[in-house]
Amino acid sequence: MTASHEIRPGQSLELLKELHILTREGKLNQDSRRKLKQVSHLFQFIEPLLQEIEQTRPDMHLVDHGAGKSYLGFILYDLFFKSRGHGTVVGIEMREELVTRSRELAARLGFTRMDFQNLSVAESITSPLLPAQVDIVTALHACNTATDDAIRFALARKARFVVLVPCCQAEVASVLNRGKGRALARDVLTELWRHPLHTREFGSQVTNVLRCLQLEAHGYQVRVTELVGWEHSMKNELIIASYKDLPRARAAQRLQEVLSSLGLEELQQRFFA
Repeated sequence: MTASHEIRPGQSLELLKELHILTREGKLNQDSRRKLKQVSHLFQFIEPLLQEIEQTRPDMHLVDHGAGKSYLGFILYDLFFKSRGHGTVVGIEMREELVTRSRELAARLGFTRMDFQNLSVAESITSPLLPAQVDIVTALHACNTATDDAIRFALARKARFVVLVPCCQAEVASVLNRGKGRALARDVLTELWRHPLHTREFGSQVTNVLRCLQLEAHGYQVRVTELVGWEHSMKNELIIASYKDLPRARAAQRLQEVLSSLGLEELQQRFFA
């Protein structure tokens, strides 16, 4: 299956082959077509944010948290940063072998303003290896609490924009499940998560609601939308937060009320970071 109509003008075919999105013959299979569509759609959301930052701070810094194989970071650099001659992309990943692989690929492609760091969340928040000022933080399909780690990092580094596509998330569902017996006795709404499948799905929904309230409680304006059609990915929720220094008290109050209402008080430290 050829890919000529799905590749943007000037996009590096060599990069897409290295990322195994294209075969060596320059073709796409169905799985890689979905992957390319997801990343391309995400770029359409991120590009206007980068252009806005560029107006006042051309030497911008984008940090991709929980970068994995750095699909997103490489695509962003190729489509936006490469042609401009300014700005950097930094990938943070805890698996050392993936960091090494990404560094080698960036060197082969001549992507000189890409950097990759093997750091934990706690280390990344204070590490002098990262830019003092971070303009935009991204996290694509960062599993479970890794999305929350990206939010912690963004808040600590006072990022102007935060772009998140959450992935599997089990922590809230686990807490809901432990308290289910007591909750069923006192509140009929516990029926929303009585069955294990509903516990998982409801927990996922609640997790993202709490993340939005957390960002709003730090002065961000939050928008939630779909990334691509559900036929391409079930992990489809896109959260875009823009720092506007908005009033914080109501969002913080709502966040506390949701935690208390659902018996999630033990997670207060995570969402009030």
